[in-house]
Amino acid sequence: MTIEEQPISSEQMYRIEDNGYSIFGMKKLLMMENAGHGLADFILSEKGPDLNGKKIISFCGTGNNGGDAMVASRHLSGYNGVDVTIVLLGNIKNIKTEETRVNWSIVGKMKSIKILSGTNVLELAKEQVSNSNIIIDGIFGTGIKGKIREPFSSAIDLINNSDTYVVAVDIPSGLDPTDGTFHEKCVKADATVTFHRIKNGLNGKKEYTGKVHLEKIGIPIEAEQGVV
Repeated sequence: MTIEEQPISSEQMYRIEDNGYSIFGMKKLLMMENAGHGLADFILSEKGPDLNGKKIISFCGTGNNGGDAMVASRHLSGYNGVDVTIVLLGNIKNIKTEETRVNWSIVGKMKSIKILSGTNVLELAKEQVSNSNIIIDGIFGTGIKGKIREPFSSAIDLINNSDTYVVAVDIPSGLDPTDGTFHEKCVKADATVTFHRIKNGLNGKKEYTGKVHLEKIGIPIEAEQGVV
């Protein structure tokens, strides 16, 4: 195994991202754009190139994982005949980062994307899921901590009870990125698109991750110095 192939922890990834920004000036909004674009390209390579008539549902949490899924949804919505819906889980006021807020603002202005949010969002999403072809799991990323609360818990159940092709963003929601365990439940993905480096918790968990695809997002390799 080469140094580039060695998996890292979520804490190491945070430090690498911070180094990319603070030392090299690579904005985190650009990292998110590259991640979401790479995710969209992966979906096209697996389920395209013709998306005409396909229905894509993105389940987005309020963190950067949700922001990545929003970016991917924006890119995918530009293809002829595709139907894209974003399901926001959580309060809009609780969106955690500036990068995700920017992308939420963008998709909210787009007529080509249907937005579902609010207290009854899962009821609205059920019919969408039953007719969907692709689900993007952007609920939790590597920062998951503690008990899985509502509406996230029921959203994971809804995804797992569907017969739809599921792509997880960075790591399946509910899976611990450090050791690959989960406390209650976890999305069972057909594929996982992870960014910059493989995370420790993805190894040996194919029943949850499905096919694992590594997507580089432009962070300078020098940002790893002193971290890896």
